[in-house]
Amino acid sequence: MTRSLALSALILCAPAFAAPDAPAAPSDPAAAPTTPQAEPIAAPAPATSGRNVIFFHPDGMGLNTWTAARLHTVGPDGTLAWDQLPHVGIYRGHMKDSLVASSNGAATIHAYGVKVPAKSYGMHGRKPLTAASGFKGSVAEEAIAKGIAVGVVNTGHIAEPGTGCFLASVEARSQADEIAKQVIRSGATVILSGGEQFLLPAGTAGTHGFGTRNDDLNLIEEARELGYTVVFSRDELLALKPTPETKLLGVFAHGHTFNDQPHADLKSAQLPLYAPEAPTIAEMTQVALDVLSQHTQGFLLIAEEEATDNFGNANNPNGVLEAAARSDKAIATASQFIDNQPNTLLLVASDSDAGGLQLLTIAPPSPFAFKPGSKIPQRTANGTTLHGVDGSGSTPFESKPDAQGNSMYFGLAFATRADLPSGLLVRAKGANAESLPLNFDNTDIYHMIHNTLFDLPEAEEAPASSDTAAPATTPER
Repeated sequence: MTRSLALSALILCAPAFAAPDAPAAPSDPAAAPTTPQAEPIAAPAPATSGRNVIFFHPDGMGLNTWTAARLHTVGPDGTLAWDQLPHVGIYRGHMKDSLVASSNGAATIHAYGVKVPAKSYGMHGRKPLTAASGFKGSVAEEAIAKGIAVGVVNTGHIAEPGTGCFLASVEARSQADEIAKQVIRSGATVILSGGEQFLLPAGTAGTHGFGTRNDDLNLIEEARELGYTVVFSRDELLALKPTPETKLLGVFAHGHTFNDQPHADLKSAQLPLYAPEAPTIAEMTQVALDVLSQHTQGFLLIAEEEATDNFGNANNPNGVLEAAARSDKAIATASQFIDNQPNTLLLVASDSDAGGLQLLTIAPPSPFAFKPGSKIPQRTANGTTLHGVDGSGSTPFESKPDAQGNSMYFGLAFATRADLPSGLLVRAKGANAESLPLNFDNTDIYHMIHNTLFDLPEAEEAPASSDTAAPATTPER
């Protein structure tokens, strides 16, 4: 490797669906982190007698992305919340017809426990799908049918498949209007996302822009008629005082709550990485837990940080680092909840690695060493663009200090704009986490959720703090 370039792998994955109408931001908003300083702090939730499951999906985050997030957020000797989850497996994410997962195909497998073609969205291609348990619906739909509260949280729009496939079944991912309708009518207790455009008829003015639906349905008004409290901003969300009767719909953007474009494009347009009036994934997760934990029979929460994927596909390293840091805060929120509610399982997994992000550095005593104020090369030795804080050829990114108080410097490069299948881990904490297999097939997301919710003894009979293992079986319906 020329000029002693040290390479450490780092990867990401993403679809591209931009968030229009994002507000302008102060000077160089595309480079500056936008995570709000205040995080919601809730009182301990009421104890649930049933089992709870939190499935967190930091989309597009491979092992290399977590490495970069650690260096940038807490330093090489620091520990992320993700690092502290005690159970680890190697995630295998192939589809029925593809070695690389699609977002909608993988989410369908997570929701049903059955291998499907890559183009599936809550179906087996274009055919109805029965879950591995024999239930004619997803694990979330089975939970709702059994009186267990369900919540979905996404920084993307409401039709994003990481959460949408648990509540909707369509023949094509492009059917966003139909997906949104099915999600609103699913019976879920909590729905938090962007995507106001898919909830309003074309031309109807909303809080974040105009509707784009091709029918006359106003799903926001329908949600109110179904008993949902509807909120449109971070401030409104954090002001909520949930009760056992609360049903919550949050609509925080016209499309996504982030602007998934390359760094240079965001800088030119004076757009921030995230819409500042939208809540973070950690804040949405906290409020969702506050609402769902009012239901003492147990709950299922599916939460997704979509921006980690989309910024990776856009080859925007600043966006990836910010979205990764936000993902880790959401994991910390869920992990803290389990400390108070040990009858809860937390599963964290991504189905692919977006963009093939790689971390490079040149260390002293090389005369080309990356250091404060220096300019990194515009390209690596093989011609790949090397990104610094302000794009190619700019100053390097800086790690947080190591145990000796020293910061180090690095650049980031992407291998592709596509999704990749390598370097994926699944991690777990809490009830039933010890049953996590070392070699973890993507169908095992479903089995872990299903077993924890439906197949284990009541929480008081099997102390969840012991992480008691359970076999990966699915009962007769």
